[in-house]
Amino acid sequence: MAFLLWVLALGCEWDELGKVTGARDPACGGIPAPEVGEPLLPQWAAMGCWRGPSTVLAYLLLLRPLPSPACPAVCRCSLGEVDCSEHALREVPQSLSTNTSALWLGYNFITVLGPRSFPPLPGLLLLSLPHNRLALIHSQALVGLGALQELDLSNNYLTVLTPETFLPLTSLATLNLGSNRLGELEPGVLHALPQLRALLLQDNPWVCSCSILPLWRWLSHNREKVQEKSLLLCRVPERLNKYPIMAFRNESFRQCQETSLSAQHYITFLIIGPFSFMASIIFCTFMGSIIVVYHNLRREAHFWRRPRICRGRRGRVTRL
Repeated sequence: MAFLLWVLALGCEWDELGKVTGARDPACGGIPAPEVGEPLLPQWAAMGCWRGPSTVLAYLLLLRPLPSPACPAVCRCSLGEVDCSEHALREVPQSLSTNTSALWLGYNFITVLGPRSFPPLPGLLLLSLPHNRLALIHSQALVGLGALQELDLSNNYLTVLTPETFLPLTSLATLNLGSNRLGELEPGVLHALPQLRALLLQDNPWVCSCSILPLWRWLSHNREKVQEKSLLLCRVPERLNKYPIMAFRNESFRQCQETSLSAQHYITFLIIGPFSFMASIIFCTFMGSIIVVYHNLRREAHFWRRPRICRGRRGRVTRL
């Protein structure tokens, strides 16, 4: 209460005349001095005229601390940049300010990015997740990060990526997938990134079989986007271990082009194969049952047709 009275006192001035007579300036709405025998007013009531309520409100606003943007307790925040590296985090902090422009989450223990792992961050431009244990990214994990321009997922345990994973990242220009466990990569994953300018795929155990042909075609047509081309090496099969993927030519995949089938053909085979097998079993069982019934009916008919022989008292044989 004393502090509030002190603030209020800053909005008024003492009247010099009031110091002597005990009254304030009439021009300021003063009050006459108390008569003899009347109780004196408190000192704050004998102050000079008010300069207006807006002055008091201004002082109160100045004294009130400004609200600071949300910052997770384990992170360091400065001017829209949030650094949560090396804090043994197992998930993405949710108490992030919507004006976050850069988020560092490297060297933690994050294993999965589930649906909507991030709060809405419409201004996020950089997301760094290297050196975690990330093995799975849900197709809805990156929803709300449409402004993202740079994504670092290097040094993780990623083995499979689907085209839906990066669909929300329509502005992504730089993608680092180096040092993961990728054996192949669907071109649809990269076609979902229309603004992609730089791609890093080094230090992955690439399987150089016919399945890598679509990726090789994309790399061949987008050489200017591929960084560290010399580090894209085969791991499997053994005879191609450490062979540069970019060193392949069209003739290297001639056999694959002649015998390769689309995914639709493989799905058709998987459906027709078990179905035809079950159909053949049912058909054979049905035909076997018919044959067994037929033989039983024949045997029974033959039994009733066979003549019966009876012997009389004197040994005569009678055919019935």
